[in-house]
Amino acid sequence: MERPLECLNNLAQYDWLIGYNICEFNQIAQELYLELAHLSACGTSPKIILAEREPLRFIASFIAACAANCPVFLCNPDWGTQEWQQVFDLVQPDIILGMGHGAWDIGNGNNNIHCPIPNSIMIPTGGSSGQIKFAIHTWETLISSVQGFTEYFQIKQVNSFCVLPLYHVSGLMQFMRSFTTAGKLAIQPFKTVEFGQILNIKQSEFFISLVPTHLQRLLQNPELTEWLSQFNTVLLGGAPAWNELLEKARFHHIRLALTYGMTETASQIATLKPDDFLSGKMSSGQILPHAKVTICNQQGEILNSNQIGTITIHAQSLALGYYPTTRENQTDFQVDDLGFIDEQGHLNIVGRNSDKIITGGENIYPTEIESAILSTQMVADICVIGIPDKHWGQALTAIYIPKKSDISALKIQTLLKDKLSKFKIPKYWIPQQNLPRNSQGKINRQKLQQIATEFLQNPIT
Repeated sequence: MERPLECLNNLAQYDWLIGYNICEFNQIAQELYLELAHLSACGTSPKIILAEREPLRFIASFIAACAANCPVFLCNPDWGTQEWQQVFDLVQPDIILGMGHGAWDIGNGNNNIHCPIPNSIMIPTGGSSGQIKFAIHTWETLISSVQGFTEYFQIKQVNSFCVLPLYHVSGLMQFMRSFTTAGKLAIQPFKTVEFGQILNIKQSEFFISLVPTHLQRLLQNPELTEWLSQFNTVLLGGAPAWNELLEKARFHHIRLALTYGMTETASQIATLKPDDFLSGKMSSGQILPHAKVTICNQQGEILNSNQIGTITIHAQSLALGYYPTTRENQTDFQVDDLGFIDEQGHLNIVGRNSDKIITGGENIYPTEIESAILSTQMVADICVIGIPDKHWGQALTAIYIPKKSDISALKIQTLLKDKLSKFKIPKYWIPQQNLPRNSQGKINRQKLQQIATEFLQNPIT
């Protein structure tokens, strides 16, 4: 397995980074590597915050930090003051790359707080609500994910068209797959693609990764829909996709690969292959070769096929913990998601255990309700939550965006009567102009609880 510096030297010979000056990339990476290697040789490897906004500088800086065995923290340059304060308090960096700084700046690092692993790669997670955390990865865990990907899709080189942020695991892994397999990488902001200013590539030779909100916007434009349909594979993850969106993608013969994974697993550990999607299959697909998934009940007993339980992941790509603490059990990772494995070995996600709503003693998973509501084709977006209720424990509440101004909750409820049991039909309906989602399409449930509380205190009459 090649180390980052070896990869860099091998790729310095040809234009693998489409749309950018490869000589400039190599110069930035090599110069920064020499600076960081010198600092590391003089003592403890400096902790680096990487918040470069410009893609070429980001990936050159990332490779230089990894090659010099420096712990590097990937950060969103658009975080607000409060979020940055969290990061600085937690990391106490020695060097900051980006954020309007020069090539690199020495910070006020606290050498009493060392990274548990010198060459660690910290990827942010959990920023949509609550504290930002950094999952601790290494070059080896990321490479394990790449190897699982290439073996699953039976390819040697991965060409990627990246529209997702590089500091996020979904963007970073696109770079890693191309960089470490000597493939090509095209990087463009999604807004640029949406405006039709697209790099000239042969889509049939490329993978592209999207989140559901991106897919929805592309499918609203016939020219971009045609462009997207030419890709070898369109990886779709980051948040649950609704049935109407998937049916529209299938109608337009988009070669979707629904994926299941997370920051802690270095992206996907299960993927539905495009041919299975186009033939009508709806699941997260089979488990990739580098991973194993078991479904367990509350007592920890492994369940049989088609039995719903908690998902436990065993993978070589697992994060080692959250900075600055490594996990004691680094072989298995129990997640909050609930699901089952069917007879074909496909993973099916039911919902999150923490999102489970208990109303009148009945367990309800929002995903089922949301899918049924979306299938009425009366709402553009929907999220179902439970709010405290003295009589029922929790009251089922739908917060939604109506497609037309004359669509009422009563009209939707009427259509749901044949689709859902009575106790699964939401008690409260709260129309909104938009729902609070982050750039990956994940809903901010904490904000939804606030919206619901305010609405019920001051209902529209």
